[in-house]
Amino acid sequence: MTLLPIGGAPAEGGGCGDNCGCGDAGQAYEHDELACGLDPDLAQLLADAGLDPVQVEDIAHLAIEEDLDNGVDVTTVATVAEDATATGDFTAREDGVVAGLHIAEAILSVVCTDEFEVERHAEDGDRVKAGQKLLSVKTRTRDLLTAERSALNVLCRLSGIATATRAWADTLEGTGAQVRDTRKTTPGLRALEKFAVRAGGGVNHRMSLSDAALVKDNHVVAAGGVAEAFKLVREEFPDLDIEIEVDTLHQFREALDAGADLILLDNFTPEETIEAVALNKGRATLESSGRLTLENAAAYAATGVDYLAVGALTHSSRILDIGLDLRED
Repeated sequence: MTLLPIGGAPAEGGGCGDNCGCGDAGQAYEHDELACGLDPDLAQLLADAGLDPVQVEDIAHLAIEEDLDNGVDVTTVATVAEDATATGDFTAREDGVVAGLHIAEAILSVVCTDEFEVERHAEDGDRVKAGQKLLSVKTRTRDLLTAERSALNVLCRLSGIATATRAWADTLEGTGAQVRDTRKTTPGLRALEKFAVRAGGGVNHRMSLSDAALVKDNHVVAAGGVAEAFKLVREEFPDLDIEIEVDTLHQFREALDAGADLILLDNFTPEETIEAVALNKGRATLESSGRLTLENAAAYAATGVDYLAVGALTHSSRILDIGLDLRED
């Protein structure tokens, strides 16, 4: 696949370069009002993955601008001829699950001043082996080296999240429970990190504070009780799902009687969780949180809860080691 070049400087605040080809593709991913400088096919792949192509492009610009700091890549400019071209292979250094390949392409595309060719050897969500090629890019050597670290930072980070999530998903396979993320994400990268969770076989909790209600312990204190907190949220936002976090079986009964759509069992033991599931009788969706490890995940899943909430997927996952190997043309 050959991607369109991104010519000239981006519009203020991000967006199209001089050779933007978004046109019809913009309609496909419903961003007619927003400028997009990514290749239309790449933008559509991002949209198909549940990502906003304009947001991805803006993150790509931010990453590169941070790395260049209004200057140039002094080492590359000094050591690489301006007209030199090369092929770079993004290669897994260890086994894992890959995520963020199209995002890495987007980062490359905002740097490249000439057309570049992409050969895709893997897809997001694939299990990969050490030494396996994931993506090959042929372009100007200077551009490839300038974009290398920013592309790898994102690709390694997201692949680490996907790899960790896959370990949880494999552990829960066949139990009826799913691993779910939280909002414990890197500021500005939530959409990308939650995409990586999906690529690893997990499911997403709410994306923001506004798309669902989660009544936590501090809300309960502020409102004067579990039932009162639920009542106030239901009155103010009658169409939203309401989840209530509970710390005890007494609070669980209150949340159940109040009519909570989803109840989060915070730091319950497996025995307490079994009791909660029996009391629930299928009325509310149940989610376990706290005290969860890969070692006890199956035990919690066996209680009959629907989700295991694991904030560590996005706040503590180790990166997957991926490198770029250059082949001069």
